Amino acid sequence: MSNIRLFFSAALSTGMTDKLDKSQSHYLNKVMRVKENEVFSLFNSDGEWEAKILNISKSIIEFKTTKQLRQKESMKELWLAFSPIKSNYQNFMIQKATELGVTKFLPIIFDRTVVRKINKERLEKIIVEASEQSNRINVPMIEDAQDLNSFLKTNSIDLIFTDLNSNDNKIDKSKLTDKPVCVIVGPEGDFSEAEREKILTFKGVQPLKINENILRSETAVISTISIINYVIN
Repeated sequence: MSNIRLFFSAALSTGMTDKLDKSQSHYLNKVMRVKENEVFSLFNSDGEWEAKILNISKSIIEFKTTKQLRQKESMKELWLAFSPIKSNYQNFMIQKATELGVTKFLPIIFDRTVVRKINKERLEKIIVEASEQSNRINVPMIEDAQDLNSFLKTNSIDLIFTDLNSNDNKIDKSKLTDKPVCVIVGPEGDFSEAEREKILTFKGVQPLKINENILRSETAVISTISIINYVIN
């Protein structure tokens, strides 16, 4: 069985035939040098299927799904609310957070956020590639950027607040509900005091001091998600 995995956004089922898009066809044909009758796998939130290459015509690959390899996953929702940062660091952060199991990304423009726009299309591509490489089936979604007030008003979540000023260094698992667990990580200049007060009044929030040192945003994200995975799994 080939270890090539590709995300396929359309519905998948056993015995169906379809074509890959130009980009994916190019990857299989020119980069991976696949031939007719070779197999690879396609996945989306419905599950994962083995697919056989039927034809390569004008650099477009036609395939047929032959069998289902994995069922759809049922997993705990783990969200990341984050401040946009410089692209290289942000790309790394999104990639690693996807590998670690984040199911939704929520960019937030804080008072001290420096980078105030995101390239959502680029981040979606990074998320898909990280899902392909890390053997995930469910591909995380990323929302449009919003402000902190909108985020706090519109989401019903168990909120883990990475707070430098907190004395708490453990998550109380007994306080977690069946709601999505959401980590909120501030900008490089940290949360403003007004933002901190708003977050601390959110119902069900748990402040968490993850390290005595001041961490870069991407380091804080990876550390906190790793801690939460240990707690909930």
